[in-house]
Amino acid sequence: MRIVLDTNVLVSGLLSPFGPSAQIVRLVAVGEIVLCVDPRILAEYRAVLARPGFGFPPEAAGALIDEIEAAGELVVGRPLAQRPPDPDDEPFLEVALASGAEHVVTGNRRHYPASRRSGVSVVSPRELLARISR
Repeated sequence: MRIVLDTNVLVSGLLSPFGPSAQIVRLVAVGEIVLCVDPRILAEYRAVLARPGFGFPPEAAGALIDEIEAAGELVVGRPLAQRPPDPDDEPFLEVALASGAEHVVTGNRRHYPASRRSGVSVVSPRELLARISR
């Protein structure tokens, strides 16, 4: 399965090791899920994981991003016909469309209104896990 992972799910998975987001991060780590990314998404992952408030060790965060970059699918997206309300969410939809990823996984579905998704499936971490278990 190929997905696009919103940064909030990656952070949540690292902060709370027993929740649905952490399960998704583990599935990515063992190669059962492939992350589709582009340079903008990787840069956002790096910047957010480096925030002092999270307390992630810089070496560990850097190694995780390096692994995502090496194991993930690097994609070049195209501009969307309709932009999402938050421009920071645009790369996630663009990459999903360009890669044919099955889902964008996010903890903030309201950031991706159905009318502006260009047909992309947007699911919560819990919803993704339910779909995988079927």
